[in-house]
Order: sequence, then C-alpha cells, then structure tokens
Amino acid sequence: MKAKVYFADMHCRKQADNKTAKIEKLCEAVGLKNILKKDGLTAIKLHFGEMGNDTHLRPQLVRKVVDLVKQEKANPFLTDTNTLYSGSRKNSVDHLETAYMHGFSPATMDAPVIIADGLNGRNQVAVPVENLKYFKETYIAREIYEADSMVVLSHFKGHLVAGFGGAIKNLSMGCASFWGKRAQHDTKVRVDAEKCIACGSCIKICPAQALSMKKDGDKKSAFADRQKCIGCFECQTVCEPKAVVNEHDADLCNFAERIAEYAYGAVQNKRDKVVYLNFLLNITPDCDCVSWSDAPMVADIGILASADPVAIDKASYDLVTKAQSLHPMENNGINIDKFAHRWEKTHGYRQFEHAAAIGLGSLEYELITI
Repeated sequence: MKAKVYFADMHCRKQADNKTAKIEKLCEAVGLKNILKKDGLTAIKLHFGEMGNDTHLRPQLVRKVVDLVKQEKANPFLTDTNTLYSGSRKNSVDHLETAYMHGFSPATMDAPVIIADGLNGRNQVAVPVENLKYFKETYIAREIYEADSMVVLSHFKGHLVAGFGGAIKNLSMGCASFWGKRAQHDTKVRVDAEKCIACGSCIKICPAQALSMKKDGDKKSAFADRQKCIGCFECQTVCEPKAVVNEHDADLCNFAERIAEYAYGAVQNKRDKVVYLNFLLNITPDCDCVSWSDAPMVADIGILASADPVAIDKASYDLVTKAQSLHPMENNGINIDKFAHRWEKTHGYRQFEHAAAIGLGSLEYELITI
C-alpha cells in the first residue's frame, strides 16, 4: 500500500491560501490531531539555524503548528539538539541565544524552547534497535525520547556529506545526543597538501583540535590527526581551495545508511505518534548548519506532509529532481539529481533506500495535492 504524502504548492491569490492556511490544511489532512493527547507533551522538532544563516524555517510558519497543537489541548515545546561542531549551537546557552535571535523564543512561539540533549549534548537515552546493519543501540536526546508525540518540521535542502537533509536527517542527527552524532559520522578527513594554502581556517573551526599546521621544506599545510578527528566535516565548509577531503569517499554511502538507522532509533517509542512536514522553500545547496545562505538551486516548490518519513523525503527528492535548475551550469537542469550534481561524491538517495529496507517507511507513495 502506498504511503500518502500531501502536497500544497506555493501559488496563492488570496488570504485563505497563504502559507499558514496551507499548513493548517496539511496538518488536518495528515491527521495531526490523531497523534496528540490532552495534556500530552509534544516535541516540535526543527532546526533553529546557525547564526548568519537566514534560509532556515520562518518562525511564522512554526508558530502556526504550535497553535494547531495547542488547539487540541496538547503541550508543545520547540526543540533541537546541540551540534558536534563548533558554532553558535554547540551548547544549550549559545543554542538558545541563537534560537531567540532567529525569532524562536517563548514570547514569539507561545511555547517553551528546550534543547533536548542538555547543556553539552550528553543528556541521552540508549535506545535498543534490532536487525540493523550498523547499530545495536542508538543514543537519542532524552527530552525528545520522553515526549509523547512529535511533529518534525524539516527545511529540505542540500548537505555536503549527506547529499540532502529532510525528515530522515532531522530525525537522525537532529534527535541524537553528542555520542549519537559521533557514531553516525564515524569517518575522518585528510588534507591534500598540494591544494592547501595554509590559511588556518580549518584549524580555527575544528572542535576536536584535530588540525594543525605542519611544514615540509618550504611548503606549509594543514594536517589532520586521524586519532582526534571526529568526522564532523565542519572544516570542509570553510576550506576555500577544497583541500580538506573525506578520507574514504565510499564512507559517504555508509554515512547515509547510518543516518537512516539513527532515524529508525529516534522514533522507536513513538512510531505512530509522529507526523512530518517538509518545506521545499529556499532549497539551498548547504545545510542550515552553515553560517551563510547560498542562492537556491530551484524555485520554491511547496510544503509536504506525511506520517511516513521515507515517503515524504522520497517525494521531496523527486520534486526537486523534476524542477528546473536555477544553477547556470545545469542549463535547464530538469530531471537531474540537483544534490549529487552539487556534491558529487554524496549518496543522498541511500537515506531513503536504506530506511525503507530496515522498515522505517515506504518508497512507494501517493502524492495528493490539497
């Protein structure tokens, strides 16, 4: 049986069809009220955006979901987890300040904002999983695990190692503790000394102090200590000459599969108590974790809703693939994998393929326009 994915495009000529109205229709169609219970705790899982990024989800759209949850007498809270890399969301104090700066505060959202894995990312629950390829247990942020239900709001966009980020990645990296994030990465970087310009940007940003400068004759270059590297890839985002590379490119396929397995672990105790909304707006090449926002790869497409995280990501991927590219190097760019074109060594499609194989959801879907 095909999973149902509800779709609202971006055309609008009246107030009754604006984005918040579309969100209300999508939430009704996907059965939001059916996952909620009176006085139950509902995690609204989103990404607050790194400081300097401005293409993350808009607070007005998130507030509409809060209002709909409260209409059903449930108790919503906005949540995310701290990052593995250095940045404006490394710990809960900085993370909350960033969220408030971006408009996600208790005053504007009419709901608490709670960082789910504690002050430094160690507040977790070990969740057993069975018959998976990589993991026997997953480390999930405690406050997300203990919530009665969850609404997963995902900005669908590119990612330099995952290919793209949608509902599956929002569940996996987004719901994992510090140790869960490390377990998913499980790969290293190295520095191509010939390309390195010895600018030191990677050294400054590395949270594990795994990078240092070395000298070979007259040539200076950065060096990555494999024993210290935690595989967060933050160094790659600031390396202009692209001298920092993955130690094993094949790891990126495994990385996508590990993401799928952590997503599976994130919903083990609430499989029928989660709904998903993917926002195909501002579809940039990079994750909202970077401190900038590139030009969109395609025009805004719409908003999707489903009770199936695999189906909604597959539908989102298909819609972006079919869309006309805005990238000047892709001509009309119709029916090409925009994410693989931008990040050629990634295997984003393995996220939903492996997720379907382990039983997280279905690759077969029915797209229903509302």
